[in-house]
Amino acid sequence: MNRFTFMRDHRDRWAVAVMADAFEVSTSGYYGWIDRPDSTRTRRRAELEAAVIEVFRESHGNYGSRKVTEELARRHVETCRNSVQKLMQSNALQSRAQRRRRYVTTTDSDHADPVASNVLERDFSTPAPNKKWVADITYVPTDEGWVYVAAVMDLFSRRIVGWSVSDSLETSIVLEALEDALGRRQPDAGLLHHSDRGCQYTSQAYRELLVDHGIDCSMSRRGDCWDNAAMERFMNTLKNEWVNHRSYRTIEEVRSSLFTFMEIYYNRQRIHEAIGYVTPVEYEMAHRGETAA
Repeated sequence: MNRFTFMRDHRDRWAVAVMADAFEVSTSGYYGWIDRPDSTRTRRRAELEAAVIEVFRESHGNYGSRKVTEELARRHVETCRNSVQKLMQSNALQSRAQRRRRYVTTTDSDHADPVASNVLERDFSTPAPNKKWVADITYVPTDEGWVYVAAVMDLFSRRIVGWSVSDSLETSIVLEALEDALGRRQPDAGLLHHSDRGCQYTSQAYRELLVDHGIDCSMSRRGDCWDNAAMERFMNTLKNEWVNHRSYRTIEEVRSSLFTFMEIYYNRQRIHEAIGYVTPVEYEMAHRGETAA
């Protein structure tokens, strides 16, 4: 902060003449600075600061300096990450997406159901939509007890294509999520579906649903979360950027909140590093040669 800026910001506390004498500057110089229009550099900084604050707030306080910088570039605002980082620090803008782990067991691998081999083999790349889907289950605390969330992701765009919420870990929760995805996407036969070895995914009902739609099944190795890393990362995002910052009374509150997260924020607003810092919907539209409205 320069001397004149300090004098302007503290003139209600000390007389201008006193501060001018302390800083060894003239009062006429100070008043000339006050009357001078803002410099181009000053205006540019103020505009950038406003843009940084806007992007941060639109991300629900989740973006760090890297993603704020990338989003500004998408809006044709030229800057660098270092400048963004300094502005975020000066405005006390810190990403709230920090890892906080609480463990509730959602995967029961101790069963006699058939287990598929790991066909995916940690290859999370795919050239087109509806070629590889990954699935998983997580939990959300409410005043009424635990609520469970099942989701299905298309690895091409990282888009959530199906999801469901239940107060039970029975197979119906994953069936509903998969049926949701199938209804929206209507994939051709040959799609690869990957999950962990949980009893919900190895159940006869789930395996039959996959077979009925010509979907090939792949499963992670026992206790190896890296085999489903893309979905694990999504579940961490769900927790760290959304659920951990909210309190829920009922399952209906969870369902309403997760609709906003899945359908609006995650799929349509949140940019993803894995797909070049665009949103899943934008990535799919670009693949189809479409333009966002």
